[in-house]
Amino acid sequence: MRLVLGTGFAAILERHLEAASPADLIVWALAGLTDIDPSLSLRRSGRDVTLAVSGRALLTRTAPAMNGPDGPARAGGAAADDLTRFQEAAWAQSQLLRRAGAPRLIAESFEGIFAHLDPFSRYITPEEAQAARERRTGEAGLGLRLAPGRGAGAVIAAVSSSGPAARAGLRIGDRVLAIDGQALRTRDPGVAAGLLEGPAGSEVQLLVQQGRTRKEVRLVRTLPMGSPVTSERRDDILVIRIPTFSAQTDRQVAAALLGAIAQGRPRGVVLDLRGNRGGLLSQAAAVADIFLGEGEAFRTIGRHPDASRIYVTTGPDITDGLPVVTLVDGRTASSAEILAAALGDRGRAAVAGTVTMGKGTVQVVIPLPDGGELLISWSRLVMPAGWPLQLVGVIPGLCTAGGPERTAVNLAALQAGARPMGPVQAAERALRLPVREAEAERLRAACPPGDATESELAAARALAADPFAIVAALPR
Repeated sequence: MRLVLGTGFAAILERHLEAASPADLIVWALAGLTDIDPSLSLRRSGRDVTLAVSGRALLTRTAPAMNGPDGPARAGGAAADDLTRFQEAAWAQSQLLRRAGAPRLIAESFEGIFAHLDPFSRYITPEEAQAARERRTGEAGLGLRLAPGRGAGAVIAAVSSSGPAARAGLRIGDRVLAIDGQALRTRDPGVAAGLLEGPAGSEVQLLVQQGRTRKEVRLVRTLPMGSPVTSERRDDILVIRIPTFSAQTDRQVAAALLGAIAQGRPRGVVLDLRGNRGGLLSQAAAVADIFLGEGEAFRTIGRHPDASRIYVTTGPDITDGLPVVTLVDGRTASSAEILAAALGDRGRAAVAGTVTMGKGTVQVVIPLPDGGELLISWSRLVMPAGWPLQLVGVIPGLCTAGGPERTAVNLAALQAGARPMGPVQAAERALRLPVREAEAERLRAACPPGDATESELAAARALAADPFAIVAALPR
């Protein structure tokens, strides 16, 4: 338990976007134990922390300081030592803790910490992490999925008809005995997941048993498709639906655009991002690059040096200036919000719909010694105009929150050159870190989040068909 806590504490102290002290981590972690047993209580005075049961002091410790270049690692380990001593003292006194068991103590410790830091960091149990690794097995562009089976190796449970595995003649039920010369142990698909993963274009060699025959099979990894981008042309407006941002999203969007333009230049483009919960951050920049020239797409800012980065676009705009509208709703999040905000800030696309989710932090995965993982928020997203995405989301220029009739009124105002959402958009662009939650809620209330409707898409198409209205809807 101590190694798990120490690894996690060191990562939080070094990488989380919010600074915390070792004493903070100890107190917040112990607060998780009080949720299990309410008879436990805490007192803190500076770095001195006291754990009590039914008002009687059990143990007092002085939390370590964090000094020097190796401060996070050393202080994280020392804080884990102190927390372990507190847990041992509480364990001896509390039957409820003993019933809960050590795995729950670890989970409650981390959840107690993250409850004070941010809503997107979380602890992933070893079982959850293993299940995720198993789901990822074969998703490395090989077109196969492995599952545990009786006997040696792992069994091929699924084969994509168009993937490298199918082209090599592999079938469901074949057994993979080794990957790149490393034998697979029985019922250990997590190891197989790591061995199968790799960059597109790289090779992997499998030792496969088909019936009584063993053979070596060499496969070349390709980019996994993910959820496909779809497109349709309605009223001479090209509507491109992007359900998520996966490895080939930019290529799929570019192909949809170029294919449509080859059949006759459309009047405008709608990028439908409703319900898109995000995905690969790099793909948000890559799709923005399709529509933009040189400049900044967005940036990330964090305490750790590696967390701060500037994403740029280099162009050219392959549509040669086609009018663009991004359509969003209350479920549009993360990378999808970034795309809408970047195109809006750069004056390239108007935003239609309702305010988006406001998920403006980036997470990093920290492996733990017990096989679990920590998902730690380590940077904030900042848009080209300098405002942070977190809490606020993207405020649309054409708000559809009031229903079809109100949307029609808003659209008519834009077509007449008025800017119904202009003051709210300007207030959002003026925001700087830190943003107060009350201020974020005030701005969001101007166009409350909602779900997708067909009338929203019709309004977005109408906006895309009117370049004059698009200019009025742009943030400035």
